[in-house]
Amino acid sequence: MDKDTFSIVSAIALNHIFGNNPKFSHQLLDRFGSTESLFELSYNELKELFGPYTKYAELINHQSLDKAEKEYNLLSREGYQIISIFDESYPSLLRECPDAPLILYIRSQTAASELFRGNRSVAIVGTRDLSNYGKEWCTRIVRALSEASIKPCIISGLAIGTDICAQLASLSFGLPTIGVSPVGINEVYPRRHSVCADKICGSPGSAIITDYPPGTPAMAQNFIRRNRIIAGLAEATILVESKIKGGGMITARLAAEYGRNVYALPGRIDDICSEGCNLLLSEKTAEPISSLPFLIKNLGLGTSSLRCTHQIDILVREQFSNNSSPAELEKLIEIALCIKSRRGISIDALCRECNLSYQQTVQLTSKLQDSDIIFIDMLQSCSVNPKIA
Repeated sequence: MDKDTFSIVSAIALNHIFGNNPKFSHQLLDRFGSTESLFELSYNELKELFGPYTKYAELINHQSLDKAEKEYNLLSREGYQIISIFDESYPSLLRECPDAPLILYIRSQTAASELFRGNRSVAIVGTRDLSNYGKEWCTRIVRALSEASIKPCIISGLAIGTDICAQLASLSFGLPTIGVSPVGINEVYPRRHSVCADKICGSPGSAIITDYPPGTPAMAQNFIRRNRIIAGLAEATILVESKIKGGGMITARLAAEYGRNVYALPGRIDDICSEGCNLLLSEKTAEPISSLPFLIKNLGLGTSSLRCTHQIDILVREQFSNNSSPAELEKLIEIALCIKSRRGISIDALCRECNLSYQQTVQLTSKLQDSDIIFIDMLQSCSVNPKIA
């Protein structure tokens, strides 16, 4: 095995051994200078290093290296990328964290050397039980970021709720997005998001990443380890909605511990989905998102081309009065007003609310979307275009 291969293979092997205790692996690296050095120690030296009753002396051996080398060769053949903390391609923001993972497994059409180079990054996280309010504002936030002078990469966890909403919106609005997975790189969790994961991996500048070895299943303890990577990759973290306890809260607090800026979407005092956001705001751990231009400015993303048009019925009338029949125009206005009052409404629900067939509803909503008045996401939920307040 050549020197470069030995370096990455030994890092993979140590990640298998110390992945759940990255701070300890950093202490070892500070002492020995490289992952290779540990595998050059004799069994007696390892016993002396870790103590007579440790399991680690039994694990740091040539068998571990052989297993890691097979994994490296197999994943490389299958098109996955693997980088270590010593690699120039490793994200610099994550490297700053005291518990940064030794290894990142990457699934992407973009080379790792380009994936993390110079991109601004914002994490968007929150509850799995995303309300229509949260869904609309998550989409608005991503849309606003896509309209900023400096386009950031959106970091999230591919989970149900806020994560997938943010990442689907990123794909729709042309922003790169990175999904941090709580399972091995050859799996997708949850499986229902496999199509979305494929879209992410096929989009330039986007990726699925994890520090878990292939074959690692979803377990409760995996998610906290995943959350630290989300927080570590991003310059700032936005909490959209969260209960008092949850993965989004953990990520936001980790981001604050790393010295990163944290923002939270304020919610109603009596709304359980906003309890976590309101708590972080009251603690001064997070800054409130009071307006989207304010957010973009504070994130250092330059200016935004956002504009506001409050009367959506007037906008629809101006847009379609010359090329629609009076009956169709009134239906377009009815649909637009219904979507504005029922953020996140589905196509099926619109059919019932407006007393239209599915075909008619799809035809009319498509016209509104083509005119940039409404937005229909990949889950067929309708919202007013975030440019229209």
